[in-house]
Amino acid sequence: MSLSSPEYHEHEEFQNRSAKLKQIHELGINPYPHSFSPSHTSSDLHAEYQEKNPGVSDDASAGTTPFVKVAGRMVLFRSMGKNAFAQIQDESGRVQVMFNRDLTKVQDLRENGEVTPIKFIEKKLDLGDIIGIEGHIFRTHVGELTILAKNVTLLCKTLLPLPDKHCGLADKGVRYRKRWLDLITNSDVLQTFKMRSKILQFVRGYMYNKGYLEVETPVLQNIYGGAEARPFTTHLHALDQEMFLRISLEIPLKKLIVGGMGKIFEIGKVFRNEGLDRTHNPEFTMLEAYAPYIDYRDMMVLTENLFESLAKELFGTTKLKLAAELGGHEYEIELKAPWKRLRMEEAIQLYAHIDTEKLSEQEMRLLLKEKAGLALDEIKSLPRGLLIAKIFGELVEPHLIQPHHIIDHPIETTPLCKPHREPELRERGLVERFETFILGREFCNSYTELNDPELQRKLLLQQAEKKAAGDEEANPLDEEFIEAICQGMPPTGGLGIGIDRLVMLFCNAYSIRDILFFPMMKPEE
Repeated sequence: MSLSSPEYHEHEEFQNRSAKLKQIHELGINPYPHSFSPSHTSSDLHAEYQEKNPGVSDDASAGTTPFVKVAGRMVLFRSMGKNAFAQIQDESGRVQVMFNRDLTKVQDLRENGEVTPIKFIEKKLDLGDIIGIEGHIFRTHVGELTILAKNVTLLCKTLLPLPDKHCGLADKGVRYRKRWLDLITNSDVLQTFKMRSKILQFVRGYMYNKGYLEVETPVLQNIYGGAEARPFTTHLHALDQEMFLRISLEIPLKKLIVGGMGKIFEIGKVFRNEGLDRTHNPEFTMLEAYAPYIDYRDMMVLTENLFESLAKELFGTTKLKLAAELGGHEYEIELKAPWKRLRMEEAIQLYAHIDTEKLSEQEMRLLLKEKAGLALDEIKSLPRGLLIAKIFGELVEPHLIQPHHIIDHPIETTPLCKPHREPELRERGLVERFETFILGREFCNSYTELNDPELQRKLLLQQAEKKAAGDEEANPLDEEFIEAICQGMPPTGGLGIGIDRLVMLFCNAYSIRDILFFPMMKPEE
């Protein structure tokens, strides 16, 4: 079998750089050495010498200014006779480098009459090449911090060019698919992902400080549950059985609560075989936390304090100016606790001016058809509780700009939540669940967890019947989970927070694709 050459092999720039690569080998230089040890990043240098003047070019030439080592990608270059100037970009920013005809050497270069160090730099190096610089720092006459290169080490010869510096990466699809180029050419994108890392670090620290232990549970499961979603399936050849990528972290974490683990949390990937839009990706990151002897009200406090503390850590304030949608209205969001709490039916009455208690199921269906444009066939089999939830989702969610906890949902919305403790609300079929909304988006979901094994089995049997009737998002019956809670799960509060949406909020990102390194994309033709 023969494999054809990739398309980029026909690229003129690839061929030119490949020819230079051959010449570099012939000059005795290894274009891909094993290591280099910088003493500073570019931001280190700018910070250290922001208030200090290390000297001028004559001082650097004499070797009396500080000696530094940096490494990075050459992104700008201009030759000016005896000297040449470049911008070197590393993960923290850029710094200027000056090459001098008499003072700059190239590591391992076998000089000859035609190829001197300055000619090698001018003729054999290209924008995008990664180089190491050793030299003395100084300020130019216009005040720019610069390194006079005494020695240059080629660390990686590139064979394809970077995107044009003027046009950049205009196509969003290319930016998402080829994130490495996006990171090289757009410093704000790099800052977004540094912010994501900082958020994750803070969230973990917050949970540790609240006494939660971090655990890990399987990604591959032989039965899935914890949410209503279509799973991804695979086949485990060793056991000759069908397996599923987890759609939730919930069930194994509850088994650990049964086992006496105490307060626990997990941050991990979950997978749902569903559509893609600006707030959904089939692979996403969740935080789930469970604690014995607390309820959903305690989890509201935990959630509020997490968001408030994170805002203070990142921005020094709980008031954030955020856009609800691309090019849309900017809002000042106040994250200071406590947040507004409304029962789902109260929120419908307040924001949609609809009293669901006075409506029959058929009246609710007609209302959804008239006000939300839903086809009656889509909702004809929905029970009352799911019709209420649908009215809320279609007509109320967009109004929830400031933080809201929407509490006390209909029991039909989840099979894993404890019925309400207040008799009147329990008789109306409400459970102790809340979802948190900001900017019209859901950010978290929490229950006072159901620990009655008989009721749990009854509700999961209803889910299994829905699945058997063709509902691909219904949960299968998990007898092992029922067995676990038969052996005793204490009163427990549970919480799930979408980490990607949390990052979207604090980075003011319009699309989930903007805060995932490699979002799901259609394959290129």
